[in-house]
Amino acid sequence: MAPASSVAVENLNPKVLKCEYAVRGEIVIHAQRLQQQLQTQPGSLPFDQILFCNIGNPQSLGQQPVTFFREVLALCDHPCLLEKEETKSLFSADAISRAKQILATIPGRATGAYSHSQGIKGLRDAIAAGITSRDGFPANADDIFITDGASPGVHMMMQLLIRNEKDGILCPIPQYPLYSASIALHGGALVPYYLDEKTGWGLEISDLKKQLEDARSKGIDVRALVVINPGNPTGQVLAEDNQYDIVKFCKNEGLVLLADEVYQENIYVDNKKFNSFKKIARSMGYGEDDLPLVSFQSVSKGYYGECGKRGGYMEITGFSAPVREQIYKVASVNLCSNITGQILASLVMNPPKVGDESYASYKAEKDAILQSLARRAKAIEAAKAAEKAPDAFYALRLLESTGIVVVPGSGFGQVPGTWHIRCTILPQEDKIPAVITRFKAFHEAFMAEYRD
Repeated sequence: MAPASSVAVENLNPKVLKCEYAVRGEIVIHAQRLQQQLQTQPGSLPFDQILFCNIGNPQSLGQQPVTFFREVLALCDHPCLLEKEETKSLFSADAISRAKQILATIPGRATGAYSHSQGIKGLRDAIAAGITSRDGFPANADDIFITDGASPGVHMMMQLLIRNEKDGILCPIPQYPLYSASIALHGGALVPYYLDEKTGWGLEISDLKKQLEDARSKGIDVRALVVINPGNPTGQVLAEDNQYDIVKFCKNEGLVLLADEVYQENIYVDNKKFNSFKKIARSMGYGEDDLPLVSFQSVSKGYYGECGKRGGYMEITGFSAPVREQIYKVASVNLCSNITGQILASLVMNPPKVGDESYASYKAEKDAILQSLARRAKAIEAAKAAEKAPDAFYALRLLESTGIVVVPGSGFGQVPGTWHIRCTILPQEDKIPAVITRFKAFHEAFMAEYRD
């Protein structure tokens, strides 16, 4: 008789058991079962396809990659193409030039080899140049850590900052569940601050101070403040004055500012503008020694949507040399991020410019994607969930009735007594009317069934 397994849920790491990640949780698992049912038993459900609106994965829903980016990647991964005469007729001249430039920075021109643990120096130089151009303040390649998307950077900082359950991180509610999950995995305390839905999900400094003081009164050492701008899942864009106040708050309270800026391209109204927190801090006169700031960016969002390529970076400023050595040590444990993602991160921060052969087609592709997303952002307003039923129950019923996958707001955090769902706007534009129609019919039937 074989011995009983020594591994059971009861004796797993309790930090893992505590961790939850709503965008891939119960609703999505059930959706995958229904998707299999549709494949094996067509016509067995009241809908013919599953529409995954739960997570920002645009290319899975039909968004096309940017041609220039993919041309450069192809040439870098297969450099012998650069020696062929026909390549000049198949690839744009600036894609060929950029690929040669990138390959010259890679030892042996080998995209399948390990790189420096922070990322290839030439690619970090390109990212730093892009940040400098965006912000109007200098950036340094030595401050850049290229990562497999933004998530590993977040995990790295939580691992460094959280020592035990008495170390806290201020997080917005609602928040992208990466943060609550990472805090739980590393054994820290999530200190919530609530965004105000009535003021367009605004961030109130008075609430931050109240939550900070309350946490400290309970013996929690609050180490950092997470700010997601533009917001996820709420979509708000912080005003400059608000950002100034946030920077001053972190400076006065001795907090690390963790700035999630991965949606910086996803602003769909003319009266809002993205400003990085580094730009705000520098414009206030704060230099390297004044404020510990970590800024996150990703190739998965914006108009690029290259989620599966796993590219991103964090820019680290305001940390002492000994602390930076520890950050580098943690990065070194993972050897390096993938080279394709590194190249994409450099391209996202340095796309074609006016005068380049690819600029017109690049700009047309970028504008078409962002304009389509903007139209979908307006259309999806018709599909807001009611606040009269528990969100997980609502989301499950929605899935089973329509095949539309959303995420309960409880997975992101929300003001107690309120209920929300999170729905992306990433299904292709021609599918949005059908989504809204199915959503509207379900919602009306749901409310009629449970109305008092």
